[in-house]
Amino acid sequence: MFTEIDGLRINYTDVGSGECILLLHGWGSNITLFSRITEQLSPHMRVIAPDMPGFGESDEPKSAWRVDDYVDFTEKFCAKLNVSKAVLLGHSFGGRVIIKLVTKDSPFVKAEKLILTDSAGIMPKKSLKSKVNTKLYKIGRKVMSAKPMSALFPDAVENMRNKRGSADYLAASPIMRQTLVNTVNEDLTDLLPHIKQSALLIWGENDDATPLSDGQLMEKLIPDGGLAVIKGAGHYSFLDDPYTYARILASFLNL
Repeated sequence: MFTEIDGLRINYTDVGSGECILLLHGWGSNITLFSRITEQLSPHMRVIAPDMPGFGESDEPKSAWRVDDYVDFTEKFCAKLNVSKAVLLGHSFGGRVIIKLVTKDSPFVKAEKLILTDSAGIMPKKSLKSKVNTKLYKIGRKVMSAKPMSALFPDAVENMRNKRGSADYLAASPIMRQTLVNTVNEDLTDLLPHIKQSALLIWGENDDATPLSDGQLMEKLIPDGGLAVIKGAGHYSFLDDPYTYARILASFLNL
């Protein structure tokens, strides 16, 4: 089904009844990946999940967004659906949005519990090699952007970006590329001690996008945080081992 938020057409699902749980997907993903979670929870709860702007069947933002823009969107979406309190479940980027939402002043949505799955939000430490490569890239970009060089080699800067960019970056439109840069460069570590809710952290043991060490640090910094590790699973732990993930969810939600 669809609704409109600030002129953007938003695709979403809304099934079940009772206590509400809001599902926020990761970067480059969409609500279809939550189908098993929805099937598990909808007999017991009202399960709502939007394709966030720029993903799935929802419209792209009209300009590059930051994490705060996705927080604002989430609250407007909840207001539109008359959801003032909910359990919040976020995967990867969705977890990043949740961390900012629950630590803002006077959030519209009262979060009752949090479930952060392979969540983003902690800035990875850069190695010396990475720092050197970034410095060389910035120098090269500045040189090739100069008028004489850009006239001779008009595609040089774009080619440099493509060689450095991640799969998510390369697959994105120009607006979503800048949105990705805006969001991944925001470190939310300092917000974690301010989370007041009980927070279940579910992590894939072999997550190579948001490593298990991120989950361990979140558990340490969130006052009422607890970490559950799914053996052998990767960044999409809820897809890699849906049975174990479902059992963890059921226990935490008292289903």
